[in-house]
Amino acid sequence: MAQKSEGRKDDNGKLQWSLVPWDAMAEVVKVLMYGANKYGAQNWKQVPNGLSRYGDALLRHVIAYTQGNEKDLESGLPELAHIATNALFLLWVLGKL
Repeated sequence: MAQKSEGRKDDNGKLQWSLVPWDAMAEVVKVLMYGANKYGAQNWKQVPNGLSRYGDALLRHVIAYTQGNEKDLESGLPELAHIATNALFLLWVLGKL
């Protein structure tokens, strides 16, 4: 009887999506949904001067968080989720994704 050999999968160098904390990403999706309801889905891609405007938005949320605000006053969603969302927008604007 032939021995079974171990299976093979060439995934070295490929993205390991299992490393993403999906429960935390759900908060980012809530921020994206809030923005989609307010401005329209994918509107964030059309904003002129995205680098400076999303950078400013990120800093506003960082400052609010460091001043003790855990939740954004307008959306009621976590400031950290707004920070992460704006960081993702900046990565997109810079063409890193």
